[in-house]
Amino acid sequence: MRSWLLQGLQTDREQIEHGPHVKHSWWRVMCLTGVDYFSTLGYQPGIAALAAGLLAPLATVFLVGLTLLGALPVYRRVAAESPYGQGSIAMLEKLAPQWWGKLFVLALLGFAATDFVITMTLSAADATAHILENPFVPGFLHGQRVLVTLVLLALLGGVFLMGFTEAIGIAVLLVLVYLGMNAVVVATAVAHVIGAPQVVVDWQRALSPDFGGPLAMVGLSLLVMPKLALGMSGFETGVAVMPVVRGDIQGRIKGTRRLLTTAALIMSGFLVFSSFATTVLIPHEEFEEGGSASGRALAYLAHGYLGDWFGTAYDVSTIAILWFAGASAMAGLINLVPRYLPRYGMAPEWTGAVRPLVLVFSAIAFAITVIFDADVEAQGGAYATGVLVLMLSAAVAVTLSARKKGRHGAFAGFAVITAVLAYTLVDNVIERPDGVKIASFFIAAIVVTSLISRATRSTELRVTEVRLDPLAERFVNETCGDLHLIANEPHARDQAEYTDKLREQWVNHRLRTSEPVMFVEVSVPDASEFETKLHVRGEERYGHRILAIESSAVPNSLAALLLYLRDRTGSVPHIYFHWAEGNPVVAMLRYLVFGGGDVPPLSREVLRQAEPDPERRPRVHVG
Repeated sequence: MRSWLLQGLQTDREQIEHGPHVKHSWWRVMCLTGVDYFSTLGYQPGIAALAAGLLAPLATVFLVGLTLLGALPVYRRVAAESPYGQGSIAMLEKLAPQWWGKLFVLALLGFAATDFVITMTLSAADATAHILENPFVPGFLHGQRVLVTLVLLALLGGVFLMGFTEAIGIAVLLVLVYLGMNAVVVATAVAHVIGAPQVVVDWQRALSPDFGGPLAMVGLSLLVMPKLALGMSGFETGVAVMPVVRGDIQGRIKGTRRLLTTAALIMSGFLVFSSFATTVLIPHEEFEEGGSASGRALAYLAHGYLGDWFGTAYDVSTIAILWFAGASAMAGLINLVPRYLPRYGMAPEWTGAVRPLVLVFSAIAFAITVIFDADVEAQGGAYATGVLVLMLSAAVAVTLSARKKGRHGAFAGFAVITAVLAYTLVDNVIERPDGVKIASFFIAAIVVTSLISRATRSTELRVTEVRLDPLAERFVNETCGDLHLIANEPHARDQAEYTDKLREQWVNHRLRTSEPVMFVEVSVPDASEFETKLHVRGEERYGHRILAIESSAVPNSLAALLLYLRDRTGSVPHIYFHWAEGNPVVAMLRYLVFGGGDVPPLSREVLRQAEPDPERRPRVHVG
């Protein structure tokens, strides 16, 4: 079972950046991300009708404008600047230094988790609603929406346990069938509108007395447009799965841009025509809760104009793509999480494998479904909040990038997009604050579990590679017999410091003057990093030989250096410390936060875990 679960475990950071071994054409990957994006056709026209009423087509046009002129240019730029699938989170990570940057990334991952997990649960719940609304469904299933939703989520997890390639194959089939059937339904509805122009006249007459004039209609449409934000989901997933796209780096960027553009154009066309047709053909009361078109406007038209048999076939395709819409979210999560949390030491190494992550996210989705009673409306606020926060973060990232590169025109354009998305997010949060509450829970859970994981993994070796510069190589090669290293915390680095330190070790450890010694010094530029590569510099100061290192943690780096020297020379090295003074609990906290603390016992503990054989373990002397 362990071997099956951890199959494909990627502990090599470069392999994680490169992505899965099997790559796919951009249009196939578009289908995987599109199961989320395109599936919103199942409920977006109904949401628009409830939010904007008769103005739904105009509000949808503004949403499409924001998609094509705002989200699409932003994510095309994100794709160019993060070709390994880190998305806008990686671009913003560079702006905040050290621990602040890590906590900022954890907060954004919380919103990403909100977006992706709620995508899974909301889509499965909406698929359940379509199942239970179909006239051919057996009566014993009515009232069992939680159970049906859990079964759909379990089936989704089962697909990803089989493999990533299988998931893409299913996505391609579902998207082609679903878009084809939607094209039939929308074309039929538009044909009915053309054949009965009176419905358009009636719609126009109803608009005039209710909304005054064109400016009032435009203003009201802009005000309600944020409520339609669910129709913009899928862009962050599109860049998260970039490593799956076939080709070299430039080919991957080009393919992803083509993926994003094609999906946006297809969806925009469907949104405009479907919103117009459903608004003029379906009585408004049918969109309300309990109505025949509630959450299923296009399905209502399919049954009404093409018969129950075609309508049922359309329901099946809608149910299938809504069920599998969570696949794009699952793909985003299993591509995004291994890029950050393991690198920060804030997740176990098994998170580099797909199957354990699938089980974890499936369990979380089960819990969310039970908590929200599989209610689509109750989860809509959290979904929209997650989508908009990620889009806003992407807009901010590309705006700052354009400014840094001196591209003033792009900077101004992206700044306008950022302002529009910020307004949309704020309006959505005011309207539905439950989204922020749910996101806050995800953020708190991620931060707490990440910090606990970081603390429990603190005594791992954490060094991926050791390299010596030419002078350090010469120092090691010229050493005869055992290696004796004196650990020194660098301060003034003058002659008095080294003389006093050497005298201290002679007194404490009775080192013979005939035994050659070297100093080893570790400085910590950024303690928030977890894994590190050691670049050891050799220095000669005042007649003393010094090995100087920069690293994220002093004890772990010293342990890694000692093990490297042992394997290099074939002799077990010795390292000498003086006892640190002060409260050991405070010293441990200093180690966790600043990478230092009570170095001698921590160095020895790292060595004990890394080398179980005491005879081969480097010797740690403390006096």
